[in-house]
Amino acid sequence: MKTMSARDAKHQFGLLIDTARAEPVVIEKHGRPVVVVLAVEEFERLKSLIPTERTAARPVPEGD
Repeated sequence: MKTMSARDAKHQFGLLIDTARAEPVVIEKHGRPVVVVLAVEEFERLKSLIPTERTAARPVPEGD
């Protein structure tokens, strides 16, 4: 995973986008990680791994 400072990300936004399409990029402010930029395809893939209300396992009601 690549890392860029917030300043570099601002001044080299095109490079940030190109890099993030290939692999996630951590953006740091004052040397601390604050956000991760990643390709929309990777974001959608990760989102699909999270159970939603519709797909989450629900308890089966007990019969009388």
